[in-house]
Amino acid sequence: MPQTSVSDTLREYLSLLELLDDAYWEAGSIHHKDMLYDIISIFSQEVAEMNKLSIQDHHYPYEVITEGIRRVVPKLERLDENREDVIQRTQTLTDFRDILSSVLGILEDQLRTL
Repeated sequence: MPQTSVSDTLREYLSLLELLDDAYWEAGSIHHKDMLYDIISIFSQEVAEMNKLSIQDHHYPYEVITEGIRRVVPKLERLDENREDVIQRTQTLTDFRDILSSVLGILEDQLRTL
């Protein structure tokens, strides 16, 4: 299976960040907001580093840049297990399920190669 390109990964991460931001503002408890904020921070750092790459490099295969992104998979899996409680709005929940599988696929592929 070919690796995901930097531009495809960036698009998926930005979509996830948008959904996590929605979920953060929709969350009903501080505990859920803290969990979402932690994940948002990790992906924001990775996206910031990816944005430093030259646009000509966006066709290359994606490789993890920040240390935090290496440890985010268990947090995403925990969020996925509790998504019904954490994510309140139906549209956000539906979109989250779709994008999460793609992001987890990218991350698990990266962690396999490390």
